[in-house]
Amino acid sequence: MKNQALVDALVKNLPEDANEAQVSEIFASELFNFLGFEVNERVPNFNTRSGTDPVDHALRHNTENDIFNQTKTNPDILVELKKRNLNLAPGSKGYKDTFKQIKRYLLAENCKTVKWGIITNANHIQLFRKHGKVIHPATVCLEINPENIIKIATLVKEKIYRPQKALTVAVYNKKGGVGKTTTTVNTAATLSLLNKKVLIVDFDPDQRDLTNSLAIKPSQPSFNQCLVNESINIRDVIYPYKRKFKNLQKEFGFDVIPIPLDEPLEVWHEDKLRQEIDVTKLSEILEPLKNNYDYILIDSSPNWRIFSQSAIYAADVVLIPTKHNNFFSLENAAAAIKKYIPEVQRKRKDGGPLILPIFFNGEKATEAQMKDAKSHINQLIKDAKQDQNNKFDLLPYFYPRYTAANKNMKIFELPNYASIGKSAFSNVPAVYKDKMVREYYKSLVKEYFLL
Repeated sequence: MKNQALVDALVKNLPEDANEAQVSEIFASELFNFLGFEVNERVPNFNTRSGTDPVDHALRHNTENDIFNQTKTNPDILVELKKRNLNLAPGSKGYKDTFKQIKRYLLAENCKTVKWGIITNANHIQLFRKHGKVIHPATVCLEINPENIIKIATLVKEKIYRPQKALTVAVYNKKGGVGKTTTTVNTAATLSLLNKKVLIVDFDPDQRDLTNSLAIKPSQPSFNQCLVNESINIRDVIYPYKRKFKNLQKEFGFDVIPIPLDEPLEVWHEDKLRQEIDVTKLSEILEPLKNNYDYILIDSSPNWRIFSQSAIYAADVVLIPTKHNNFFSLENAAAAIKKYIPEVQRKRKDGGPLILPIFFNGEKATEAQMKDAKSHINQLIKDAKQDQNNKFDLLPYFYPRYTAANKNMKIFELPNYASIGKSAFSNVPAVYKDKMVREYYKSLVKEYFLL
């Protein structure tokens, strides 16, 4: 009956020019029924405390002593509705404005417990997942009609009721030497200090810097064997990295999937691996681990071959380190954002991965150097907008705080500090040894990941 009622809402009951109130009363009410939320598990016009306007609906299942529409606390899902003739097609002004709106609500004071956001006008619908301060697509923006509404509503329901704990992050730039491994290791260590359970993956077999920097000497089976042999359990190649430090008063650490340093590079050869696996393989073997960790970080290869493509395919989000004094790193970041990562997004067809704004990694910038870097960035943004073959707006990926009203061109900077580089020789993440470095990386994880 719920299925038919949802179909009937579109076929029989909802006018083509339905206003927002009609979308709510006729369509959204049946959608909520289908998703399994009773009337007393819904709060209309929920006060998010993000401003004067409330979100249209908040949803949460009741507990024994907590009826949601009575307590109106700790929502799980926010739903923003629009009138039916407002264009919510991807790329439209209506879509962009509505995404900004739901993102603002999801990050609001009263919404710290929220895990999902939905936008819909009964012609389109999209589900977003919230992990910390990261909001990324859980589906693409889907066009709905009476023939596919049950399939799409079922997809949304399955994602909501089968959530994954981990946020998977690919650390990537097509340019080498920008500090991807240092970023991966120290971000993992910082998250562990904040009581997050973290797994890091060395997926750069040409360099193997991550494995080498931690002095890990894994036993058999190897990661490569796991990739090509389905009988090998991924958990058998995980190495626990633990360190106890007097100044921190306890043991900290994270898990690592290393690449054996004595394994011949031939077993990682591009052509050989492409015969046995495709870009989906890393995602598939990491899937069983996603409820065991808060974060999975992948140290990606500085190229656009099977390893980097696989890392991007497996990720929920992509973090891109750059150097302000290395224009090639900025150009490669722009190419990744505009060309390479969208290739994976088209292949995945689920809206992911989300591309996070770039940051400047580990170099002290003079005022003149920063002026030169931003001049180069501005030209990259201009060229992308004027590219007749692939017009693309790079602005939010380089200047995430920039608006028409507030032309803020701030780019997050991770300062240079001597002990960060020296820590590679001690095989210990710098954040475990140096208070100043810890503060630097805490600022990074708060900028990108944690509320």
